Amino acid sequence: MAAKKSKRLGELEELPEACIATILSHTSPADACRLSVVSKTLHSASDSDDVWNYFLPSDSNLINSIISQYPSLANASTKKAMFLALALSDRRFIVDDGKKSFQLLKESGKICYMLSARSLTIDCESSASHKKMWISKPNSRFPEVAELCNVSRFEIHGTINTLSLSPNTQYAAYLVFKMNGAYVFKNEPAKLSVSVEGGRYKTKSVCLDPHFRYVNHHRHVSGGYGRRRQTHCKCIPLSPPEVVGLQRPCVRSDRWFEIEMGIFFNSNLENKEVRMSVIQKKGDGKMESFFLEGIEVRPKDDDDDDDDDDDDDDDNDGDDDDDDDDDEDDDDDDDDDMD
Repeated sequence: MAAKKSKRLGELEELPEACIATILSHTSPADACRLSVVSKTLHSASDSDDVWNYFLPSDSNLINSIISQYPSLANASTKKAMFLALALSDRRFIVDDGKKSFQLLKESGKICYMLSARSLTIDCESSASHKKMWISKPNSRFPEVAELCNVSRFEIHGTINTLSLSPNTQYAAYLVFKMNGAYVFKNEPAKLSVSVEGGRYKTKSVCLDPHFRYVNHHRHVSGGYGRRRQTHCKCIPLSPPEVVGLQRPCVRSDRWFEIEMGIFFNSNLENKEVRMSVIQKKGDGKMESFFLEGIEVRPKDDDDDDDDDDDDDDDNDGDDDDDDDDDEDDDDDDDDDMD
């Protein structure tokens, strides 16, 4: 087996270096770094600008914009050094006049963007008591976030072009926000949608309340007259059925909330517009404050939130079990009443 591997490696090393570089450019930055220690030939090919130019964003204006803000990056003598300077720092670079943040994921080399609230279209009531303000917020990557004050409805819309993202990659869009005060949209699930120009328009209903839990309350109810008067227990849901079982937000590492809006595949064959929308119809009252940081678009394959989703599923399963037990108790009570 070892002899076969050695023979295959020898055959690979017989290829022209440019050909080896082309092969390596179709792997990942992590793979290229690993292969560089296998042999001198692979080391030379894996360090070539041809390989790392493929891993870097193709938008030269973006790179120049980042270098202008961080002049030390101009000291990178090779494309590989430039990639490592961008990716290994885990830094979110603020670009487009503060309207977006850019990140290069170090393992895959894929591109991640967040559209700031300033780059989004936000529609809500506008009056003395209902308004949109721009404020600074701790742990936000942007100097300003939007605060929607005392609103009973709102809409958020944003777009991004596919050519600015990594090719042949499945992406997901996430609404990133915080809120203060009671959530007044419990009877009106929010509608989230993500669609690519020329593709299908997909919408889903979610509950934006991160603290929502389905709760049952038992109340003793009396009925009948005289000797036939009976008291039994009824289960009354305190949480409206419209939002039971819907997807809920989870907490990010930066302590903001996020909720997945939808997914799309970026073939990158032509430039198309990705449209992302949040529509929250009028609720039962007015919410004190809704803070919008933006919409993040990141590769789904690199998403680390699966554990959070599993936790949410576990929470839902637990709630469902409690509901089932409550229902059984109600059935028993009803049977006793019949007796």
